[in-house]
Amino acid sequence: MATETHAAATDAAHGAADAAHGATTSVCLNEYGGAIGMPQLCGEWMGNQVFWLVVTLVVIFFVLSKIALPRIAGILAERQGSITSDLAAAEDLKHKAVEAEEAYNKALADARAEAGRIVAEAKAEIQSELDAEIAKADAEIAAKSAESEKAIAEIRAGALEAVKEVAKDTAKEIVAAMGGKADAKTITSAIGTRMKG
Repeated sequence: MATETHAAATDAAHGAADAAHGATTSVCLNEYGGAIGMPQLCGEWMGNQVFWLVVTLVVIFFVLSKIALPRIAGILAERQGSITSDLAAAEDLKHKAVEAEEAYNKALADARAEAGRIVAEAKAEIQSELDAEIAKADAEIAAKSAESEKAIAEIRAGALEAVKEVAKDTAKEIVAAMGGKADAKTITSAIGTRMKG
């Protein structure tokens, strides 16, 4: 009985709804008030859906334009500023590196020039010392050679005198052995003539 009362009330409500909304309602609702097919395509609800769609899009637009996009733009601007400052710092460091390399090359060239100058000075000093030592050695050798020549001359003179004496004695002995008599003056003169050549 309750089911019949409910069915009668539902039919009466549908009849009133059909009269008010026309035939479109019969397509969207079944006899028990349930939806038939896709509710998005129901013409009766289309205005409501368009309204909420517009409201949602307006809310999304305001949220994006007032909150999200300014934050994204700020982040992008900050990132661009950071990139620009990093590039400027890198360029500055590159210039400093080039300047440091030039200073290093200049210092290296100066050091090489200084080393060459020091080597040349050392060579000149060593050469002058060597020349002085060679001159000193030559002087010592010349002095010793002069002493040696003097000694040799003395020895030679002594040897000649000794040879003369031996030759005189030998000549006297030979003349005496041959039975002759020779005076010392004649023998000395003959030996002197013979030794001269």
